[in-house]
Amino acid sequence: MNQDEMKRAVAIAAVDMIRPRLEKETVIGVGTGSTANFFIDALARCRDEFAGAVASSEATAARLRQHDIEVFDLNSVSQLEFYIDGADEFDPYFNLIKGGGAALTREKIVAAVAKTFICIVDESKQVDVLGSFPLPVEVIPMARSYVGRQLAGLEGQPVYRDGVVTDNGNIIIDLHDVDILDPKAFERHLNNIVGVVTNGLFANRGADVILMGTPQGVVTLKPD
Repeated sequence: MNQDEMKRAVAIAAVDMIRPRLEKETVIGVGTGSTANFFIDALARCRDEFAGAVASSEATAARLRQHDIEVFDLNSVSQLEFYIDGADEFDPYFNLIKGGGAALTREKIVAAVAKTFICIVDESKQVDVLGSFPLPVEVIPMARSYVGRQLAGLEGQPVYRDGVVTDNGNIIIDLHDVDILDPKAFERHLNNIVGVVTNGLFANRGADVILMGTPQGVVTLKPD
């Protein structure tokens, strides 16, 4: 299987995993990106078996509506049974880097509400130590220079993602070339920088299940 075929396979596997637990009132959290898009397309085949979804981005909301899946505002939902999303990297401890599509803040909010976070990835996203993929940091625009200087004081190279504005009206600074040996502590440290909205480390709320696509098929990974 090529990469797209692996993404499609894990998307279908995620639908198969959640489908027996769907009820008419179930609302599902859905992430953003190419793998999440495959999931939305696969989810459409059972759209009459659940109430609808909360989207982590405007792009995801649009794709859900294209499939006649109702989109709910998260403020109207007390709990999400599942959150399904991809990742840019994951380590052996189910810590993730997300945010390549600049939707990290809304993704993190939706993941926080969900009972079960199912991460769907292809095998290229598996690493021993996070940090090869640049770590996105969402920043209030007026704090761009200040946050950049603070990030420059860390091991790594901050790079402004030119021309990108998040759905929240903020900007992204990507932190390159950093080995993240303690993801939970590093996530908290970055979030304590004034002007940072959040960063793309999903460590303090990581994945509960990872469905990984390989050329041989889908592998289900769960914490020990």
